Order: sequence, then structure tokens, then C-alpha cells
Amino acid sequence: MATQPRSFRMVDNHLAIMQTLHYQLILASNSPRRKQLLQELDLPFTVRTMQGIDEHYPDTLAVEEIPLFLSKLKAEAYFPTLADDELLITADTIVACEGYVLGKPANEAEAHRMLTMLSGHSHDVITAVALTTREQQRAFTVTTKVTFAQLTKEEIDYYIEHYKPFDKAGAYGIQEWIGHAGITHIEGSYFNVVGLPVARLYEELKHFGAITIS
Repeated sequence: MATQPRSFRMVDNHLAIMQTLHYQLILASNSPRRKQLLQELDLPFTVRTMQGIDEHYPDTLAVEEIPLFLSKLKAEAYFPTLADDELLITADTIVACEGYVLGKPANEAEAHRMLTMLSGHSHDVITAVALTTREQQRAFTVTTKVTFAQLTKEEIDYYIEHYKPFDKAGAYGIQEWIGHAGITHIEGSYFNVVGLPVARLYEELKHFGAITIS
């Protein structure tokens, strides 16, 4: 049985404005950045993680289709754990540069190779999000174009040594030193590059019927 919708105050003014959540939100992610961004939407949620999910994708997929495929693949793995009143949020982010997909670097050499490729060029950060309940699924993608200045070898080495970007697609975090010092232009959602396009996510949750404000 689904639980009753939960309401909580968004604004404490002359008239209280209430945000009602019609599902229990489940964030299926180990990412501390996604967790923080979802928290900043003022929505209560629970983190649920699962090990050993196969994240391989068909070679025939176009680059922009890869994160959508993977976000749905993750949702499929978590589906048996879902209760009737739960809404699962799964996401996947890739960095695409000149036709290459840059995942998480395995070591310093790979991180250096990726950042050298990004240096002085523009690339796309593509995040796909799947919203899944026992009855339905809604999925979407958001793309942000990011342009790097020409980075020196010493600047790349400094960033890798001090920030260890081995858990980040493309070997960088825009919210870190390299984003402040090395990124000259961005087209689209900044938070998408951090890891979760929260404005679009909020709109999709409303369309899904998960949130109402009154």
C-alpha cells in the first residue's frame, strides 16, 4: 500500500506554502555531488546503492544515447527492490569530446591524457536521468557544452595531484580548482556538469505527479 502524501513547509511567511511529495524518493547513486544537489531541492529522499551493475552498452549506440541507455539499465537493476510508493532516480553522465567518450580515469596517466584532450577545446557533458516507479518510467537527457582554456602540462599535473579526479567522468570537476582556473565558457546547465540537472529534474518530477505545491 502506498503511504499518504507528505507535506512540508517551503516558506514560513504570512501564509505557509506547502510542498507535497507523493512518493518516497530513492536516489540510486554513490555520488556525493548528486546527493548534495538533490538535497538542495529541499526534497526528502533516501540513498540506495547496489554493487556489481553491468554498465556496458552496445557499440552501435550514438554517443548521446549512451547515458540514457545506462540510466535505464541501472533502473532495471533496482526495479525489484522498489515498493509501490517509491520513485527511483537513476542517472548517468558522460563527457564526449571529438567523438570520444571519456569515462572515469583509472589512473594519473589516463587522467592526464583526458585533460590534455579537453585542453583548448569544447566538449559536451551529457546526463541522462530515469524516473521509475512500479507503474511507469520517465527519462530525459540534458547536454551542456563546456570550453576549456589551453592548459599547460604543469596546470594539469597540479590539478591531478591535488584533486585526484578519478571518480569523475572526463577527469575533472567543474566545481573544483580546474573549473575556476581553466573553463572559459559554458552553454547550458552548470549543475548538469556537476552531476545532476536539478532544474530539469524538478520540472520532470512535477510532470510525473511526484510533487505539488500549494
